Amino acid sequence: MDELDRELLAVKDLEDDNDSFDDNSSKASTKSKLPLVNLDMHAEPPRETGFHRSTRVCLEHIRDALLHHRWQEAAEYMACYPQMLEDTTNGPSQSCKELTWRISTEILHHHPKSTLEDYNNIYERMKHSGVRHYLMICLEHSFHLLLHGHIEEAKRQLSVSESWRHGKESAAQFQRTKLIQAYRSLLDYIIWCDKKCTHSSTENSDSAENQDIRNYFRTASVNLKDILKNPGVWDPFILCYVEMLEFYEDHEEALKVLNDYAYDNSFPPNPNAHVYLYQYLKRCDTAEKKLMKVLKVLHVLVPSHELMLEYSSSLLQSEKSGDLQKALGVVLEMLDFACWRGNLVVWKRLEAIIQKLQLEKDWKDVVFTKMADRQGWWPALHFTNFHASKDSEENPELMQVKAPLTKTLCPSLTLKYTDWQAINGK
Repeated sequence: MDELDRELLAVKDLEDDNDSFDDNSSKASTKSKLPLVNLDMHAEPPRETGFHRSTRVCLEHIRDALLHHRWQEAAEYMACYPQMLEDTTNGPSQSCKELTWRISTEILHHHPKSTLEDYNNIYERMKHSGVRHYLMICLEHSFHLLLHGHIEEAKRQLSVSESWRHGKESAAQFQRTKLIQAYRSLLDYIIWCDKKCTHSSTENSDSAENQDIRNYFRTASVNLKDILKNPGVWDPFILCYVEMLEFYEDHEEALKVLNDYAYDNSFPPNPNAHVYLYQYLKRCDTAEKKLMKVLKVLHVLVPSHELMLEYSSSLLQSEKSGDLQKALGVVLEMLDFACWRGNLVVWKRLEAIIQKLQLEKDWKDVVFTKMADRQGWWPALHFTNFHASKDSEENPELMQVKAPLTKTLCPSLTLKYTDWQAINGK
């Protein structure tokens, strides 16, 4: 509602300015020492006309109806408000155009009798009200068509908007055009999926139909490949592209796409990129060494990620010197986050690592080093009376795993977790 409030206040300020104009002009020289723009102080301020006053009152009624979910009443008032788009005095502001677009679609979204034709009428009218929001309105229109199952019409809307140009292309316009191109390619992917599923369910193989499916793949893949040259977060589009490449067994290209997405420094850091690469490599039965390399980078980005369980398992099973200590660090960092605090699997993994580590001579020094910075706050996170009571009631097995670990992790501290266990005979 912020835009709506600002629009109302902008008109209201016209009235306030009229009342206080003389007083403000007489005090202007004494109020501020800041440099001011050279303004004509004798120019008459803009005054609210009857037309503007009626549209302001109309907007107030619309806001009130929206706040109280009176959608029919809001629709009736909204039928009058778009007259602001035809204002010939100062011309409709960009905020007025956006308000009309946003409010109209919001009302239609909630109105019980709204139809697809109503949406189409609003979108088409708003597209031609100005150029600033044209691309985003086209994109939203295609989303709405897609939700109603009109995939081909949604694709047509995106194709039209993709070729739209106005004046010198700005950076924002370029980004929006690329976004539209990406979603159009996504619709090609959806059509490809539908045709592929339909084709696989029929017994007779038709070469013409196979060629049709390939054409959609080719169109989608060419555009998606072009999109991925632009740095950004393209997660859903990457997944679609890789799925199509896998289907046609182009594993070399799929791997290249995922590697570029994960390791190209021009792209923003994106944990999902490494997750997608790891999942693909695992599907291809890649060597454990390469899988661990990907998880190592993911650990740096998101130490609390659920795949750290697989990373710690690989490190635990590794025979390489130092990997066991890395496994300890990975699991302790997972437990630094409250989301893993009550997870039995993580605590059992920690228990297994400690047991294997105890076979080494310097295991106490290793544990002490890893826990040195945690002594001040880990007990409050994991080993209080509250945790002991909760674990004993909700997850007794977790308590049996955690209790012995307290002496290993915090040997110099007397913890309430173990005291509660002794007092209650658990």
